[in-house]
Amino acid sequence: VEFLIPKGKHIAVHDGDYITRGEYIIDGNPDPHDILRILGVEALANFLVDEIQEVYRLQGVPINDKHIETIVRQMLQKVEIVEPGDTGLIKGDHLDKPEFFHEQDKALARGGRPATTQPVLLGITKASLQTKSFISAASFQETTRVLTEASVHGKTDTLEGLKENVIVGRLIPAGTGSYLRSLQRIAAKRDEQLAQQREEAMEPLPSVIAEEA
Repeated sequence: VEFLIPKGKHIAVHDGDYITRGEYIIDGNPDPHDILRILGVEALANFLVDEIQEVYRLQGVPINDKHIETIVRQMLQKVEIVEPGDTGLIKGDHLDKPEFFHEQDKALARGGRPATTQPVLLGITKASLQTKSFISAASFQETTRVLTEASVHGKTDTLEGLKENVIVGRLIPAGTGSYLRSLQRIAAKRDEQLAQQREEAMEPLPSVIAEEA
């Protein structure tokens, strides 16, 4: 296999060397999009965490990997539709992974063809503005535009993420907050069932009405 090397670049390999897929053969900084395309999401996530940690280590600042991994996860939260199959999705659209898997499962349940996707790397700004929660997006940048667009389209924020729950002063859906919210959902569902049972008990039977008439 032959590759064209830009003039002035130093070749990092020698005759007889064995290289693996995605390994750089010239000096320079790797392109994150190339890593994502060739090696996949996990390799890119590890690369980004290592590179960011290196900057902080040089300044003597210790940071747990989980904080950076949370940011990287948001940057890799979407996929691009390559072939929609029978899902009803549009080619080229960017969807959150849970939303895509939901549409994929519905298509498979109908016996349709599954869609194919490719992972997408978003920048920090774009990842923050493309969240489903308009409250979370409005708190980051372009507040007027985000709120105007949400009002025009009549959007409803279901408060599923951490940020939007903190903004409105509710418990976050994690840890103790997640447990309490699950209990609240169970209690609300039980209340609905009891209310429905009371309504059914109050309705007179048609046969009884006919006899009294």
